[in-house]
Amino acid sequence: MPIFEYRCEDCGTRFEFLQRGKDTPECPLCGSKSLKKLLSRFSASVQGGASGGNGGGTCAACSGGTCSTCGK
Repeated sequence: MPIFEYRCEDCGTRFEFLQRGKDTPECPLCGSKSLKKLLSRFSASVQGGASGGNGGGTCAACSGGTCSTCGK
């Protein structure tokens, strides 16, 4: 079941909603159904050996040069 992030158009509250079947989200603060689905970031963790575990590939946070996340 996916988790979506929403912002209420009426009061501005941001919240996450665990989508189950055809459930319709509503604002937990004001009860409004006037919501905007937000683009959420996600994180993944790679477990590995003594070298840090990214298998020699590049880290998702790398943009060139030295990465502060994986050290490459």
